[in-house]
Amino acid sequence: MSPVGGRVEVGEAPARHRTRWPLLAVAAGVLGAFATIVMDVHVAEADGGMTLDRVDDVSVVKARVGFAVGYVVVALLIVLAAAWRRHVEPRVPGSTAARVVSAGLGASAAALTLGYGWRGAMGIYGEGGPEDEEFDRTARYVYYVLNDFGAWIGWLGVLVAAFAIAWMALRERTVSRWIGWISVLAAGAPTVAMAVMSVPGMPALTMPFWLVVAGLGLTFGKSTITR
Repeated sequence: MSPVGGRVEVGEAPARHRTRWPLLAVAAGVLGAFATIVMDVHVAEADGGMTLDRVDDVSVVKARVGFAVGYVVVALLIVLAAAWRRHVEPRVPGSTAARVVSAGLGASAAALTLGYGWRGAMGIYGEGGPEDEEFDRTARYVYYVLNDFGAWIGWLGVLVAAFAIAWMALRERTVSRWIGWISVLAAGAPTVAMAVMSVPGMPALTMPFWLVVAGLGLTFGKSTITR
C-alpha cells in the first residue's frame, strides 16, 4: 500500500514465482520413453525365438537414434539430480528420503550410460552400420544380447527415487499426497512384476511416464519442497 494525496492505494501483489527445475524430469521422461521403448532394437519374434541368423535384422538406424537421444536423457538425469540437491535437500535437512531421490537419479544415469552405449555400439557394428565389417555375426549377437535389457534395467534407480518421493509425500508431507500415491502405483507395479517374473527391465515401462507426471506435479502443484 502507498499513500497518494491523502488516500491509501493497494498495489497489486507480486506474481508468485513458479519453480521450473522439475520440468527437467518431464523432458527426461518423454525422451526416456522414446529412447528406451520406441527405439528398442528387438526384432520381431519368430518360431524358435531369436537366433544368430537373425541378428542382422536389427535396425542400426533405431540403434543410433536410441543411443543419441538416450545420452541426452542421461545428461538430463544428472542435471535433475543436481537441481534436486540444490533446491530440495537444504529445505528438508532431516529427510533421508530426499537424499535417496538424488542418489537414485544418479544411479540410473550411470546405468543408462552403459545401456544406451551398447545401443550405440549396435548401431556402429550392426549390419549396415559404418563399421559392420569389424565384427562377425557372432560378435554382433553378443551386442544384441547386451541390448536385450541394457537400456531397460537402468531405470531401477528412478524406481527407488519414486518410492522415496512416495515416502516424502505420505509420511513427511513435504510433497503433494496425490504425487505420493501415483509414485506408489508407478513403482509398485513393476516391483511386483520383477518379484514374480524375474524380468529386470520392468521399471522402464512406468518410470519414464512417472517422471513426466511427477515433474508436472512439482512444477504446477503445491508441494512444500517447491513452494
